[in-house]
Amino acid sequence: MDVIIIEDEMLAAERLQSLIKNYDASINVVAVLESIEESIQWLQAKPHPDLLFVDIHLSDGHSFEIFKKINLQKPVIFTTAFDSYALDAFHLFSIDYILKPVTAEALASAMNKFKSLAAMAAVNYTMLSDAVKENFGARYKNRFLAKVGQRSFFLHADEVAYFFADNKIVYLVDKEGNRFIINFTLEKLEPLLDPHDFFRINRKMIIHSKVIEQVKPYFNNRLKLSLKGIKADEEIIISRERVADFKEWADA
Repeated sequence: MDVIIIEDEMLAAERLQSLIKNYDASINVVAVLESIEESIQWLQAKPHPDLLFVDIHLSDGHSFEIFKKINLQKPVIFTTAFDSYALDAFHLFSIDYILKPVTAEALASAMNKFKSLAAMAAVNYTMLSDAVKENFGARYKNRFLAKVGQRSFFLHADEVAYFFADNKIVYLVDKEGNRFIINFTLEKLEPLLDPHDFFRINRKMIIHSKVIEQVKPYFNNRLKLSLKGIKADEEIIISRERVADFKEWADA
């Protein structure tokens, strides 16, 4: 089996190679790449390996940029010192997400997971992709228990226009403009939502992409959103700190 390592810290790369060889001496590390640019060039020119070990923070940015440039249909094991990118990683073709420093036990667990999925799919990577997505798809919350007075009922994620925090109460606003109380803080809610659909535009609001009708410049380098068929009680403003991330998310 051929693997590559994308890692900009020499000691971390050497340690990972050693752990891989200790796990299975027959695994061939065909390349160790240090940057987004180098990785893109290599993957454009070479046959893709059976598995990639990828650090998230590289010297020239987040390694997620690699997958925007390369149509990669091979599994990935992410390694990182940060746990805040787990859901972004699983949105890609990720087998596992290992926090640094990588241990022999964590590596073995990830490799055993890869082998199990590969065996289930008879090493058919299209089927393996489906298996990975099925395995991690449940990580995103698809329904919410909403309250109006003494009544409680379920709303599906596709019915949500946005979530809004007001005076320590979080509301779910549906696509009809109806407002319901939910028992979450935005901080606890944000990692449960599919980042492909939802984006936190400021400290008080998380919005669904499908309700955004128009994006307009707003003073102090912010952006203002208008929504499809919804007259919001509050202004929908993207904070200055979130504008760059919003543009990247919108263009993904």
